[in-house]
Amino acid sequence: MTYPFLKGHGTRNDFVLLPDHDGSVHGGLAVERVRALCDRRAGIGGDGVLRVVRTAALAATDPGAAALAEGAEWFMDYRNADGSVSEMCGNGVRVFALHLLQEGLVEPGTPIPVGTRDGVKVVTPAGGAPEDGLTVDMGAPRLVGRTEVSVGERAWPARHVDMGNPHAVAFVDSLDDAGALTEAPGHDAGVYPDGVNVEFVVRRGPRHVAMRVHERGSGETSSCGTGACAVMVAAAEADGALGSDDDAAGAAYRVDLPGGTLTIALDERGHMLMTGPAVIVARGTTDL
Repeated sequence: MTYPFLKGHGTRNDFVLLPDHDGSVHGGLAVERVRALCDRRAGIGGDGVLRVVRTAALAATDPGAAALAEGAEWFMDYRNADGSVSEMCGNGVRVFALHLLQEGLVEPGTPIPVGTRDGVKVVTPAGGAPEDGLTVDMGAPRLVGRTEVSVGERAWPARHVDMGNPHAVAFVDSLDDAGALTEAPGHDAGVYPDGVNVEFVVRRGPRHVAMRVHERGSGETSSCGTGACAVMVAAAEADGALGSDDDAAGAAYRVDLPGGTLTIALDERGHMLMTGPAVIVARGTTDL
């Protein structure tokens, strides 16, 4: 059976999109199919798969996920490259929203609610047009605790941040300290029984940081939206800008990633607003 696909990326965090509006084509998205699609030599290639499905259609096969998307017509059914289910993807949700806009599936110029396994995320064109970037309300972060991550014989303290998915943020002297990141960094399996996204961070200037990330289920990626948010709130806390007269609310941090730059700010509600680009680069049909 052949079926349509699209390929897109946000700051080079790339995805295969599968339009499945009525939920009749891909169902539960088998692990083997996701892996085949994301294979960079034998497949289309991507850090993950975004299934584009109406929330009402998803309810037939995954009522628990659909219940998290109340008020959103569309649901981003996201899988990591290894086929595992993930709660959210900040770069992916921008690409997802861009697809909805380009296909005329949502009203242009209005906020776009997108259902995810971390609840509804609202996406808005940052400058009035998708080409100017898209801003995502990522919700409120949770600073959970402190832990440790390691690469080889080296270890660093890390901040445990929950962005709907788990993150361990470690400040290092150089991004080269993370090594090749071909394997998942060491972490406390008691704190992260299902694995963790690990961010290595250096300072570049006031409210300006750079990072590398190893995403659970995908390996090192060129960008991670939820990771950039976790890094921003960890940096703001370290700067003493949370809960102080110099509160981070309204002040943007620049986060440089290997694939580009994201701008992250906290609003007056404590929600994280992430702004960055999204691009659709190809479309076609496949039988993978």
